[in-house]
Amino acid sequence: MKIEGRNAVIEALNSGTTIDKLYVKQGAFDKVLQKIIDLARNGNVPIKFVNNDAIDKMSDTKHHQGVIAFTTEFKYSTVEDILNEKPVPFILILDGIEDPHNLGSIIRVADCMGVSGIIIGKNRCCSVNETVIKVSAGATSYVKIAKVTNINTEIERLKEKNIWVYACELGGDDLTKANLKGAIAIVIGSEGRGVSHLTKKLCDGIVTIPQKGNVNSLNASVATGIVLYETMKQRD
Repeated sequence: MKIEGRNAVIEALNSGTTIDKLYVKQGAFDKVLQKIIDLARNGNVPIKFVNNDAIDKMSDTKHHQGVIAFTTEFKYSTVEDILNEKPVPFILILDGIEDPHNLGSIIRVADCMGVSGIIIGKNRCCSVNETVIKVSAGATSYVKIAKVTNINTEIERLKEKNIWVYACELGGDDLTKANLKGAIAIVIGSEGRGVSHLTKKLCDGIVTIPQKGNVNSLNASVATGIVLYETMKQRD
């Protein structure tokens, strides 16, 4: 797997991610690239300097910023890993997020808001790939992400552990008036379909972001940021 972009590579190096080789564009030296090179050398990561054409051909995102790291495949966590992350779990469940840019942005927000971890499904959901890592600005190195066979089964298990599960959808209770304290999991639906019908039925409740404009839908990553911020504020 490739990690592209300066911030993403720096976070990977700082977090101890196993990097097999680092490619750096020749003649593109500045303080940030020098920091990356120093971190790589301190971690005994092999570095290869290549010309612009070579690094452009390696890049999948086309936004490599002069540096690409090759790592082993992304290592997913388990749901138990997430539950053990914090005494009072704060979990994000993604029901069918398919756009890697949305997933990367959501992971970045989740890290900022102190989420214990993210649960995604194996089907109808984007996996953690190069684009996701790039857009997350390195947050994939810090946020635990579990990939499960069936999200609904995991929701039932979470409820058995006394974790309240809320879907974020239209037609629910006002988000700002809902009780989001304690052990909690928030479900965000797909970009086009929202939270699936069966998943909503399994949830303990539905929370809705109050809106005043004429467009009654928000981008999935924007909605996630608002819901997680309100949850974090109540938990502090």
